[in-house]
Amino acid sequence: MDFYGFYTGKEFEAYRFLGAHPQGSGYVFRTFAPAARAISVIGEFNGWQEIPMHKIYDGNFWECEIGNAREGQMYKYKIYGQDGSCIDHCDPYGFRSELRPGNASILAKLDQYAFTDEKWLQQRADLSDTRALPINIYEIHAGSWKRKHTQEESLSGQDTKTEAVEAEKRSVCAKAGTTKQQKQAKKKSQSTQKSSAEIEKTVYEQDAEAARSEPTKDYGQWYSYTELAEKLIPYLKKNGYNYVEVMPLSEHPCDESWGYQNTGFFAPTSRYGTPDELRKMVDMCHEAGIGVIMDFVPVHFAVDDFALRRYDGTQLYEYPNAAVGESEWGSCNFMHSRGEVCSFLQSSAWYWLKEFHFDGLRMDAVSNLIYWQGDAARGENLSAIHFMQNMNSGLKARMPHAILIAEDSSNRPGVTAPVWENGLGFDYKWDLGWMNDTLDYFKKTPQERCANYHKLTFSMMYYYNEKYLLPLSHDEVVHGKATILQKMYGDYEGKFPQSRALYMYMMAHPGKKLNFMGNEIGQLREWDEKREQDWDILKYPLHDGFYHFIRALNKIYLENPAFWQKDYIQDGFTWLDCHQEERCIYALERKSDTQRVVAVFNFSDKEQADFELTVPGAEKYTVLLNSDEPKYGGQGAKLGRKKLCGEKMRLTLPPYSALYLKVE
Repeated sequence: MDFYGFYTGKEFEAYRFLGAHPQGSGYVFRTFAPAARAISVIGEFNGWQEIPMHKIYDGNFWECEIGNAREGQMYKYKIYGQDGSCIDHCDPYGFRSELRPGNASILAKLDQYAFTDEKWLQQRADLSDTRALPINIYEIHAGSWKRKHTQEESLSGQDTKTEAVEAEKRSVCAKAGTTKQQKQAKKKSQSTQKSSAEIEKTVYEQDAEAARSEPTKDYGQWYSYTELAEKLIPYLKKNGYNYVEVMPLSEHPCDESWGYQNTGFFAPTSRYGTPDELRKMVDMCHEAGIGVIMDFVPVHFAVDDFALRRYDGTQLYEYPNAAVGESEWGSCNFMHSRGEVCSFLQSSAWYWLKEFHFDGLRMDAVSNLIYWQGDAARGENLSAIHFMQNMNSGLKARMPHAILIAEDSSNRPGVTAPVWENGLGFDYKWDLGWMNDTLDYFKKTPQERCANYHKLTFSMMYYYNEKYLLPLSHDEVVHGKATILQKMYGDYEGKFPQSRALYMYMMAHPGKKLNFMGNEIGQLREWDEKREQDWDILKYPLHDGFYHFIRALNKIYLENPAFWQKDYIQDGFTWLDCHQEERCIYALERKSDTQRVVAVFNFSDKEQADFELTVPGAEKYTVLLNSDEPKYGGQGAKLGRKKLCGEKMRLTLPPYSALYLKVE
């Protein structure tokens, strides 16, 4: 290890030296603890009796070799502080961890898993810039996408239904298309089918019952990393996602933190298996053509005494002053002014990319790095900004094709600008402004939308300042915020056409896309990390139709370059009409080098007849997608035109509808 680089925050492979590594017939243990009075290694290999470590190099590092230590055995460091304190710590650089409530590190080897994703890695290396490519991300929490039940019953209706059954259900949706057909269907099936009101009541009652359930109720066990991959990959492929983003997989003691308060920055959580099983999961995704992004938390860490907090008896990793040392989430803030801390974090970031073949990292809470405690009024944290710049440029130097995403709510310019331009060096930034404005718009009544019309146009006023990604993430479906479907104005039935129009607006808007698990089935219950998604909700036709709509929409997005090739080039987007305030109509055009697509939206609750639209240079059109199609739960209203051709056309737009037209 480059010790000077370690102290100055330039080291990216500290994990190759620190931690526990095979040596001879056993393992050598090394840790960095400059203020410790004494340190011993305890573990299964010595009956948890102390074996003293000795100082090496400059006296700030400690080392011990144990010849009978074996892979898979647990161990800790017993660290004595100068004040007489003594605490058993897990290894900050430990590569595997005991499952909570245990907290010991576990001996594991690097470089023993044989990846088979050479083809993917070569393709990835040939694409140093992903900005002209489609990125459609499915965000998951590994423990609650699906849960393993005792009898291994299927958890997802769509995975077990035959195509015939699926077709039958879509037919039910289609039959709901016209009033006449609705009446006929009702007469035929009064004894077996529930009305929409009954469905709504049933769903809400189930939701309320779930809320009343005891927190300790067993909702099934976790799938292992490889078991999860076996189920997840076909789902991603079938539903049109080419990337999956996994919420933090580094070890964490509290399930409710979702992995964002870590104790093991180099240890994949044991909840779902071993490090090699995680490697296998990523490997399997790559073989199927799916990129994998992991959430990474360089801001703060868990307060548990067995981990990083007061590691050597002093605030080695955290700020000593509580005013900046404690985060709003009750965790400890990393002290980025220390080079050793920076080397620890960027070595961790590189570790996940290098040792597990992750394709990128989504950096959590970047605004809390930019500003002290995330508060712009307190000024910029220049040390943390320098850390981000050094980390991102270092990661890019080692892996130019790595995708680095900032979850940033600040207004600081240059988050996605190059470091040499004083930017932070991220590839993409979550557009939280777009997300907040859009969801707020759809919460409003149709009458209020007229006055708030330009909430949906404002994003394009600043869009080209950064390289944005549009997220509808886990943060928007928890803690009383309601799910995406539930956010829509109106009653149960009225929420679905609005949601379909919302997602078509999202896909037509420039920027890469991210959708959280459960959004695609119209989940009504807020996400709970203890439970799997409500897959059985697909037995209700409107949810099933919505699920198939999202599948079709994702496919259209991936297959049509107009939606993504020029995401960050200004001639790739044009407002065709954004001044229909009273009618809540919007029209835009997306363009690639070879394709033009027109998108038209009616976000009012009324039919908008004879809407005149001019598309310069257009001759004829092909309908790519109509949100009002009966098979998706729509009413099947006609577009209301004699012919769909020429530069000028007249459209009759159904309430809460969206339309994609490919210019031929």
